[in-house]
Amino acid sequence: MAYQGSNTSTVVPDWLNKGDNAWQMVSATLVGMQGMPGLVLLYAGIVKKKWALNSAFMALYAFAAVMPCWVLWAYKLAFGRRILPFWGRPGLATDQEFLVSQALLPATLHHHSSGEVEAPAVQPWYPTASMVFFQFAFAAVTVMLLAGAVLGRMSVRAWMAFVPLWITFCYTVGAFSIWGGGFLFHWGVMDYSGGYVVHLASGAAGYTAAYWVGPRLRKDKDEFPPNNLLFMLAGAGILWLGWTGFNGGDPFAANVDSSVAVLNTHICAATSVLTWTCWDVASQGKPSIVGAIQGMITGLVCITPAAGLVQGWAALIMGVLSGSIPWYTMMHLNKRSRLLQKVDDTLGILHTHAIAGILGGALTGLFAHPDLCSMFLPVTNSKGAFYGGSGGIQFLKQLAGACFVIGWNVVVTSIILLVIRVFIPLRMSEEQLMIGDDAIHGEEAYTMGDNPSIVQNGLNRDDVENQTL
Repeated sequence: MAYQGSNTSTVVPDWLNKGDNAWQMVSATLVGMQGMPGLVLLYAGIVKKKWALNSAFMALYAFAAVMPCWVLWAYKLAFGRRILPFWGRPGLATDQEFLVSQALLPATLHHHSSGEVEAPAVQPWYPTASMVFFQFAFAAVTVMLLAGAVLGRMSVRAWMAFVPLWITFCYTVGAFSIWGGGFLFHWGVMDYSGGYVVHLASGAAGYTAAYWVGPRLRKDKDEFPPNNLLFMLAGAGILWLGWTGFNGGDPFAANVDSSVAVLNTHICAATSVLTWTCWDVASQGKPSIVGAIQGMITGLVCITPAAGLVQGWAALIMGVLSGSIPWYTMMHLNKRSRLLQKVDDTLGILHTHAIAGILGGALTGLFAHPDLCSMFLPVTNSKGAFYGGSGGIQFLKQLAGACFVIGWNVVVTSIILLVIRVFIPLRMSEEQLMIGDDAIHGEEAYTMGDNPSIVQNGLNRDDVENQTL
């Protein structure tokens, strides 16, 4: 029964808005599905056959490992009471009294320079449990995206240690600073749904991690064909549709701005797919499935910081730019730059997430409409540069916010990996690098006949041992 119990006022308190609560839980589930199974399938299909299971496992492990960290200490680091300009006070998010109370982000109370309240603290009309789950899904997806840069060589044990440390010391800092009531939030940096907190952070940290872990084997780097394009498409489809919750859930209500955000999300993503495909046809003479998926991702990333803040025509322009600039940096600049060639970024998340994230944040600083900003942002009179007045300052704020996110993630990710390296090798052993899934997990994604030890390049354990001898 919907209202079973002796005290229905506790189950359905006066402050509860059932529509907002339902939308928040649905949005959280959609975001979670982007990671599990979306990214799990995408990673399993996009890598070389011998890395299919390991790549999927790294994503699966990250999704699971974030949850206990989140409810034991990380949620309040990101959304609790302020202890530092960039960090909240750690604490448990497991107590029944806390979870059934009305959600509140206490550090988001915003004041004018005179000290008067400009905007009250964010307090949605649903319980804290819904907020904790929604924000967990974002944290989990972020570290799963980061994994894309180090697939095909990072030690499983090192990854298992890295995930909780990175969520604690990197993700929570970006989330609190921009969303939870930190200094960038109160300064007025615009990040509607994670262009900086999720995508720029994962891109910068992933690229940094790829540097410290080192490159794949030369053979893997030179020949790394996707083993299952249909898996890729299935994962990409879940990722795309899941973005409805990713951007649509961030107003914390099923309101007008949420609807605008959802529509803009799909306008930009579709336009970016078409633009990337056109560039592929123009340069290669044929459309690429992998390219179309990359264009989808860059479009989704680019619109994320702007989704509920810009008009539909701006979303179209952002789609054209997100399908063009990351395409150029990935397909041409990356091959010509000696500096970029020094880092083996397996899935190119520098381009699809970091560059697309910076692009989206900068364009938000240009296109953010004042009326839409007033629906979402605590700082009154916020607007993009195209709307005159203080809009030019907003563009500079966006660039400054990006610099902070990049700098923090590069430095702290490096420290985390250097500490882990003292105790655990960051790279797999040579045997594991040559064999892949069978050596790491004792399992394979695909078996042939009665011999489950047949692997991508025809090598099994005995072959490797004989070669070594």
